[in-house]
Amino acid sequence: MRVLVTGAAGFIGYHLAALLLDEGHEVVGLDSHNDYYDPALKAAREARLTSRPGYHPIRGKLEQPGLLAELFARHRPQAVVHLAAQAGVRHSIDKPRAYVEANLQGSFELLEAARAHPPAHLLMASTSSVYGANTAMPYRETDKVDTQMSFYAATKKANEAMAHSYAHLYGLPVTVFRFFTVYGPWGRPDMAPYLFTSAILRGEPIKVFNHGDMRRDFTYVGDLVRAIRLLIDVPPVRPDSAEAIQPGDSLSPVAPWRAVNIGNGESVPLLDFIAAIEDAAGVSAVKQMLPMQPGDVPATWADTTLLRRLTGYAPRTSVRDGLRAYVAWFRDYYGAPAE
Repeated sequence: MRVLVTGAAGFIGYHLAALLLDEGHEVVGLDSHNDYYDPALKAAREARLTSRPGYHPIRGKLEQPGLLAELFARHRPQAVVHLAAQAGVRHSIDKPRAYVEANLQGSFELLEAARAHPPAHLLMASTSSVYGANTAMPYRETDKVDTQMSFYAATKKANEAMAHSYAHLYGLPVTVFRFFTVYGPWGRPDMAPYLFTSAILRGEPIKVFNHGDMRRDFTYVGDLVRAIRLLIDVPPVRPDSAEAIQPGDSLSPVAPWRAVNIGNGESVPLLDFIAAIEDAAGVSAVKQMLPMQPGDVPATWADTTLLRRLTGYAPRTSVRDGLRAYVAWFRDYYGAPAE
């Protein structure tokens, strides 16, 4: 296949592109290398990809008019995995315009390009944050998602709705996947694993919000990209009738559109996550207990039944195994001392 991956120099995009190259596919990787976090990390990821045959890097912003249309016309990707976005719940409180430009305008440009040159399957990244104020867990794809708690989540919910309209109007097969707290080697420096690991290794306090009373469905990045890869081969089709949709399936009754959770399928206490980093680092953390941050939610937990039904796959990497791999990478990349 020829696969277009947007955000290919990002954390998840890098791992997905590497997996596709491992399988012998051709990857067109688009990324803007913006400065939301250290561009050197993005450049290091991209350098590893460009050293391999079959990888074609393209620099540019999603929202640049005509860029994606020209890219689709030139490369004619058979599958598209749209990962590029302005990420971060907390950053969206301070810089909402960046989310309008990248997530709303950028995704519109992508949908227009896909309408003009339809791939066999368009897959778009969403987030567990779309479940917002829902308290019934585990989260199921068929739950209502109308109570987003951050502007970031609101833009991703808007992307889901935009994609549904294109699937309905133009028959474009679309899968949106909702990530649950992804971590692992080459992870972003604005995420908790980096912030905790960096502070712990330097002997500095870590900030523990909601006084540690939080739970997350932590998903190892290798498991996540394996699930995305398998979903590429399962494009949704428009059902003959609403009655044809199996119970528990989020398939739209009027369009070839589906939402799928990708998570580890368990909700882990934040303090257990921190303890696993301490074990991997061989250093105890100094904890600064703080109240909940605006826009955050106390818990997430994915029901992964639909993912297993569609692909036969379920993420299995434990938090302890995943964090051992992360801390080992962190020490190697940043030159942090071993215990």
